[in-house]
Amino acid sequence: MRLPWLIPILLLSLAAFSPLAGCDSAPYTERRQLIVIPENQERAMGARAARDILQTERQSRNPKLVDAVTRAGKRIAAVSGRPDLDWAFHVLENDTVPNAFCLPGGAIFVYTGLFKYVQNEDQLATVMAHEVAHALARHGAERATLEMATQFGAMLLDMFLSEEDPRLGQLASKVWGYGASLGMMLPYSRKQELEADAIGLRLMRQAGYDMNAALAFWENMKKNPQASRVFAFLSTHPTDDKRIERIREEIARLREDQKPS
Repeated sequence: MRLPWLIPILLLSLAAFSPLAGCDSAPYTERRQLIVIPENQERAMGARAARDILQTERQSRNPKLVDAVTRAGKRIAAVSGRPDLDWAFHVLENDTVPNAFCLPGGAIFVYTGLFKYVQNEDQLATVMAHEVAHALARHGAERATLEMATQFGAMLLDMFLSEEDPRLGQLASKVWGYGASLGMMLPYSRKQELEADAIGLRLMRQAGYDMNAALAFWENMKKNPQASRVFAFLSTHPTDDKRIERIREEIARLREDQKPS
């Protein structure tokens, strides 16, 4: 009979952050964001993480790969509207990892394994624009804010319910954590990924790259034997088919907007 208390407690955990909701919005898409982490703190965290990565990961000495990543990265960053960010582009030596990531503040890392699926600079620009978009939209700080709300919700549940029955408090905390992961955290991450794709296409267009290269790149990635086969519902990234469909729709929309009225 105590479980109905879960609903108001969960709402309380989110309401605690609500006064700050809508203070930020993602570039281009204008999606309202909930971010409580100051940008200077976010960038400092990104800089520390970048130093740690460069001290522990092996950087590629292949000048062809390094030059390609640096060239495409600088070209995309130049149209980002954020020359104040600490844009830096690195290639990490690991042929088994077909991936790239961006840290808050603008440090972008590309694994050598990604080049198995990159056929030209326009396709590489797809990756670089996507990662630059994550930094522009402050997706890292947004996700960290959601994690803070998740932890706060678990703390409230434990505080309210453990006084009567410690076992009930532990159970409720586990339910909250699992429910928040499926209901809020994972879907939001997919939303961020699709948003980074949409913003990235605009950056590619502004930098003079072929937006159709994004479709070709993700078709290449569909052939990746390491691609996750889990259901999209439980994945933090959209499935390749869904992603390609959304990218195709976004390209059509951008080209329609370019037509003279």
